[in-house]
Amino acid sequence: MLSALLLLEHIKNQGVTDVVGLPDNGSRALFEALCIDSSVRVINVSREGETFAIASGLYLGGRKPIVIIQNTGFLETGDAFRGTSYNMAIPIVMIMGYRGYKTMAPGSERVDTAATFLEPTLNAWNIPYSLLLADEEIEPQLNDAFSKAEATSLPAAVLLGCDTE
Repeated sequence: MLSALLLLEHIKNQGVTDVVGLPDNGSRALFEALCIDSSVRVINVSREGETFAIASGLYLGGRKPIVIIQNTGFLETGDAFRGTSYNMAIPIVMIMGYRGYKTMAPGSERVDTAATFLEPTLNAWNIPYSLLLADEEIEPQLNDAFSKAEATSLPAAVLLGCDTE
C-alpha cells in the first residue's frame, strides 16, 4: 500500500493546482485525502475521456493540473488524449492505477488483460512512465515525471502498482 497522505504532500510540492480524475479502488484513499485538503481543487469526471480535455484547458488557462485515472480508463480515452494533451504538447502528469498489475506475476491463476495492454500502449505513444510500488519512491518518481513532461512538452505517467491507503 502507498500512503495517500505522502502522495498528496508530494503532489502539492510540485505546485499542482488541480486534480482531474475518476476515483477507482486503488486511488480511493488519495481522492479522500484530496477532498479533505482544500489546497488542490478536485474535478471529478464521469468518463476518463473528459480528463485530458479539462486538464489541457486548465493548463492553457495558467493552472498546473494532473490527471488521476485507472489504466482501463486511459485505454478508453485514447482519442481524446491524442486530440488534446498529446497533439497540443501539454506537459500533464498522469497518476494511473495499474489494474491487474499483480496478476502478471509468475504463477498467477489469471492475467488481467487491462494490465497486459498498458505498458505496450504507453510505449507506442512514447509516453515516459515509471512504476510506483513503495512510499520511498514517491518523491523521486513524481519529480522525474514532472521533469520529463516539462522537458518534452508531453504527458508523462506514474503507474500505481498498488493501492493507496
